Amino acid sequence: MPAMTGPDGGIVSRLAASFEPRRNHERGVKMSAYMRDLFPFLGIASPERSLLTREALLDLARPDARELAAAARNLWDRPEREYQYAAVDLVTRYIKGCDPGFIETLRWLITTKSWWDTVDALASNALGPLLRDHPDLLPEMDRWIESENIWLARAAILFQLKYRKETDAERLFRYCLLRAGEPEFFLRKAIGWALREYSKTDALAVRRFVNEHQGELSGLSQREALLWLNGGRRKDPVRANARA
Repeated sequence: MPAMTGPDGGIVSRLAASFEPRRNHERGVKMSAYMRDLFPFLGIASPERSLLTREALLDLARPDARELAAAARNLWDRPEREYQYAAVDLVTRYIKGCDPGFIETLRWLITTKSWWDTVDALASNALGPLLRDHPDLLPEMDRWIESENIWLARAAILFQLKYRKETDAERLFRYCLLRAGEPEFFLRKAIGWALREYSKTDALAVRRFVNEHQGELSGLSQREALLWLNGGRRKDPVRANARA
């Protein structure tokens, strides 16, 4: 494999050369509309973008943490959303082996051009693995969960999304309660989602938690938390718990 050169190892130039000829204005307008016109799009569908990314980077050596951070930030600086998605794919692919300092790059990505599409993927696929490898970073999550930035708080709630039996239930439940009273939709939804995923590992613990904190958890959080346990039906949480 050829050695990488430049701050980002040539990653961004390769991706741009691959993406730009596939611009589709009409599709890009529709994709942007779906995302509330928050970001412009090249108009490249997700499966094609993933394939183009893999092909563009096929013969490049694994980037080190410095190159990975530079590539992610440079991709983030480009206007079209597909470049941010490529950055998420890139970070997810190479997060294993990154040192604890990489959390500062993740923080920047989460708090820049923030929306659920990138924040959620970074939380579960990059932040989660980094924290699993470096548990000494967990106190940083204690700060994020109380942040005024809702996306940092959402990431703190969701980073254990794929931990399953490795989930620190005490931390999960504590974080859910810390932000349970928030009117912010994205935090209420995140609480429900995180609890729902954990219910697939410990159904009894989640039912007990929701039942004991009905007065604190929003209706949305409760419904989402019990969705899987209710067979995919958003039943009334109080009556559902009464039968548990």
